Amino acid sequence: MHHNGLRTAILLGGLSALIITVGAWLGGGTGAQIAFVLALVSNGVAYFFSDRIALSAMRARPVSEVEQPTLYRIVRELSTQARQPMPRLYISPTVQPNAFATGRSPRRAAVCVTYGLTKLLNEDELRGVIGHELSHVYNRDILISSVAGAFATMITWLSYVAVFFGGSDDDEGPGFVGALLMMLLGPVAATMVQMAISRTREFQADESGARLTGDPLALASALRKIEMGARRLPLPENSRLTSASHMMIANPFSGSGFGRLFSTHPPTSERVARLERMAGYRR
Repeated sequence: MHHNGLRTAILLGGLSALIITVGAWLGGGTGAQIAFVLALVSNGVAYFFSDRIALSAMRARPVSEVEQPTLYRIVRELSTQARQPMPRLYISPTVQPNAFATGRSPRRAAVCVTYGLTKLLNEDELRGVIGHELSHVYNRDILISSVAGAFATMITWLSYVAVFFGGSDDDEGPGFVGALLMMLLGPVAATMVQMAISRTREFQADESGARLTGDPLALASALRKIEMGARRLPLPENSRLTSASHMMIANPFSGSGFGRLFSTHPPTSERVARLERMAGYRR
C-alpha cells in the first residue's frame, strides 16, 4: 500500500511536470503559467474522477440486483467474507469477456464486468474473476491503476491540443511542434503506465483472489476462456480504451497494434500454471 501511494504521488508529479513543460514549449512564460493551472486541475481530475474516466471508456452503467442477481450475490458474499464494504457494480455492453476494478479506496471502489463475461462464464468461474477484482481493491492496487489510466488519457489529449495550438506559421497543419508531440506523447503515456503498474500485481491478485474464493482452478478456467474470447473479439485500439486496458483482467487487444505498448499483463499460461500449483497440481 505504501509503494502504491508513493507511485501515485510520483505519477501525479510527472503529469504536472509534463503539462508545464508542454505549456512553456508552446507558449513561453504565459503558456507555463496557464499550464500550471491546468496541471492542478488535471491532478484533481485524475485523483477524484479517475474511476468515472475508466467506466466511461467502457461505456459502463450501474447494474441493479434485479438485473444481475447472481453477480450481486457473489460480490456480497465475498465482500462480507473479507469484511470489506461492497463496491458499486457496473456492466459494460462490450461483448468481449473482461472485467476490471477502479476507484480510490475500498469504500469508493467499483467493479465492472462486460456483458460478454456474464454470458461466457459459469458461476464458479465468475466468482473467481470477482475474487480477483476484489483483491485488487483490497490490495490497494486500484488507486494507482485508476490514476495511471486517467494520466494516459490526459497525455493523449495533450497531443490533440498540440494539433490546434502548435500550428505552423502558414496554418496549414499542426506544424513541427504539434506533429512531434503527437508522435512522442503516446509512447510517453504508455511508458508511464508501464512504470507505474507492476506486472506482479496480477499474480498477487490471482493468488489472493483464489484464497478468498477457495477455488484457484475456477479462476484458472476463467482466465483461459477470457483470453480466448479476447482473441476472438479484440477491442479497437483507440485512445479511450488503451488508457484503461491495463486495469482489465486480460489484455483486451489483439497485441499487434498501438495497444501493446500499454499492456501490463503477464502471460495467461503463467498465471494459470501458478493457480494450478496452488491447487496442488504438478507439471
